Amino acid sequence: MTELLQSPDKRFAVVQSEPWMAEALEAIQQASFPSLAKNQLITAEHYRAHMQVFPEGQHAVIERETGRVVACSTDLCTQVDFSHFQHRYLEAVGGNWLTTHNPSGDWLYGADIGVHPEYRGLGLSTLLYTARQNLVRRLGLKGHVAGAMPKGYAPFQRDLAIEQYVQKVVRGEMFDPVLSVQLKRGYSVWGIIPDYLDDPSCGNYGVFIVWRNPERLL
Repeated sequence: MTELLQSPDKRFAVVQSEPWMAEALEAIQQASFPSLAKNQLITAEHYRAHMQVFPEGQHAVIERETGRVVACSTDLCTQVDFSHFQHRYLEAVGGNWLTTHNPSGDWLYGADIGVHPEYRGLGLSTLLYTARQNLVRRLGLKGHVAGAMPKGYAPFQRDLAIEQYVQKVVRGEMFDPVLSVQLKRGYSVWGIIPDYLDDPSCGNYGVFIVWRNPERLL
């Protein structure tokens, strides 16, 4: 395996996902999204397909000493119409098969990112976001977009509209375990996506986020 990135303590490395990892990737997916509808979870079979469709866009984090796969991300290339950004997750990712991947697309779309609960708080999502942004630069794309899951929203949805919640997170008045991390990685909020997926932890909402490649004039 060729290491694409290392953590500062050299304990972890980002590599391109390989077929032997598929079952471990599925386990990470299930542990990361326990309340996501089962028909929207990515399976080992899906992950193997992703590696065939767009191998460069599939990243895994391994613990170097043990070889254990502990985090992963999935991306595809697409075209983005920012005036019609609302969509559903499964439609964007071809039912989790990445059949929507467009080799001529000029944006990278973040289909998935997950860190095994035993390895959270170690900066692994930062490693994966850095790898994704490096890929954007390497391919000369305009940037990276995703439908972020505001996973801290559920306890507040009776008192706050999703727009109010997101505004408070953006202003730093509230912390969201997903969106706050992405904002720190240089992403900005473009808009809200109702019925993005089926997960009560985020009220089924997605937040369309954008990171623009600073090396490319848009």
